[in-house]
Amino acid sequence: MTLDALLARAARRLFDVGSPSARLDAEVLLCHVLGVDRTWLYTWGDREVPILERALFEALLAARASGQPVAYLTGEREFWGLPLATSRHTLIPRPDTERLVEAALAHGASDQGRLLDLGTGTGAIALAFASERPGWSVVGIDLSPESVTLARHNAERLVIDNVDFRRGDWFTALNVESEQSDENGGERFDLIVSNPPYIAEDDPHLKRGDVRFEPHSALVAAELGLADLRHLVGEARAHLVPGGWLLLEHGHGQGAAVREALAAAGYVDVSTLRDLGGNDRISLGRHLEA
Repeated sequence: MTLDALLARAARRLFDVGSPSARLDAEVLLCHVLGVDRTWLYTWGDREVPILERALFEALLAARASGQPVAYLTGEREFWGLPLATSRHTLIPRPDTERLVEAALAHGASDQGRLLDLGTGTGAIALAFASERPGWSVVGIDLSPESVTLARHNAERLVIDNVDFRRGDWFTALNVESEQSDENGGERFDLIVSNPPYIAEDDPHLKRGDVRFEPHSALVAAELGLADLRHLVGEARAHLVPGGWLLLEHGHGQGAAVREALAAAGYVDVSTLRDLGGNDRISLGRHLEA
């Protein structure tokens, strides 16, 4: 069977089970099996697929048809142009989160500074920012030891050396003996960013698509999904330099609640940015007090 015929059949199979990106999924899986890029597929579509590679592809296709995420099947997802290794211990980096990177870069335009990424997962946000701001010192924190190991692996693969990944529960991993500590013993940053858990426990989306296979603890928060967001708003002030910014990704219906929390905590210049689909996605505010 030729590449073109195999892909056409695979795409139909995924389409029939409801995949929203059937053809793309099939192409990515076949590229993974063959060790080629998608341009190669388009160029050599009349070539026959060897039996072993076809068997491997069919196994991955069956797993995808059952709903398993492509990023877990291939072990990789591109984010901000960076090929990131993924695992079932972390969330899959998504295009909407690139909006958070854009906002961080806009508010961290100087040549030097410090950024803290809380709940770093694969390290996607921290590594994307660090790749664009080599003069900055970036810290990524995650509670999951598997996530920290994976983020460090991604940094090594990409040869990005201005990032320090640590294990901890939100701010507890900050080094009170750091050279960047203030007189109260806490590290401070010019920017703090996070894509925390923000889905409500009873949200029906948890039973659909890729999120069915992603770690529950990285998705769900109490208080209708707002508990971790509110915690970060309250605690971040002690770790921001005067004039520093807090930027938080959240659900499309949570913009007003996060803005309210930011304003109540004393942040100024509070606003919400929209994602590629026009939905509220990033809320931010500036902390003025020392």
